[in-house]
Amino acid sequence: MDVINFISNIGRFALDFISGLGRAGLMLWGAIARWPNVKKDIGLITKQVYVLGVRSMVIIIVSGLFIGMVLALQAYTVLADFGTVESLGPMVALSLLRELGPVVAALLFAGRAGSALTAEIGLMKSTEQLSSLEMMAVDPLHQIIAPRFWAGVITLPLLVMMFCLVGIIGGHLVGVEWKGIDSGSFWSILQASVEWRQDIVNCLIKSVLFGVVVTWISLYRGYEVIPNPEGISRATTSTVVQASLAVLALDFLLTAIMFGN
Repeated sequence: MDVINFISNIGRFALDFISGLGRAGLMLWGAIARWPNVKKDIGLITKQVYVLGVRSMVIIIVSGLFIGMVLALQAYTVLADFGTVESLGPMVALSLLRELGPVVAALLFAGRAGSALTAEIGLMKSTEQLSSLEMMAVDPLHQIIAPRFWAGVITLPLLVMMFCLVGIIGGHLVGVEWKGIDSGSFWSILQASVEWRQDIVNCLIKSVLFGVVVTWISLYRGYEVIPNPEGISRATTSTVVQASLAVLALDFLLTAIMFGN
């Protein structure tokens, strides 16, 4: 009997997972397909860009500055042993552009904006605002989901670029202003080492895909929430966990494709 229950639970879990994945996929497709209509009412997107992006700038700037400073400090210690401290600039820049910038910014975005999206959509569902829109023949996907989805996709690449820029400035503060590396060498070697296609474009590709994944998970968890305070709390927590794991897994896949050769 216990074996039958065990197998039954596994089957139920598998069916629930596949069903949830299907609903999430339909939501993603619905948000993407509504872009032609959403862009006509650009105010819906700009408002969400402000909510998701501008309000996340403080944590992005502060985190980027200190991560760049710590990265430069650790790198300087290693490079000094080999007498190559002039390579500090490209080491900081490439580490941020290729890896730390997109990943850390996406994790911060998931914790700050993703959890807020889930709580907002969950609250709308628990107070029957979404049902009211449907009763008035207003599509919630068009009015609520799609603008937030596209705002997240637009916002995260901008935050990633800001994170990387501030991180490089933090590296400059440590390397040049504190450790005394020549400023001209720092910037000239950095400029010669960073490639547009290999580094900056790949950084933008990562950030766009991370924006899709984080925003998608956040909106889906809010849309499917159990409409009570406990359900919203659990959904908000699961959003941060699932989005963070998805970002890390996707980062490995993208890094293997972009830099594996």
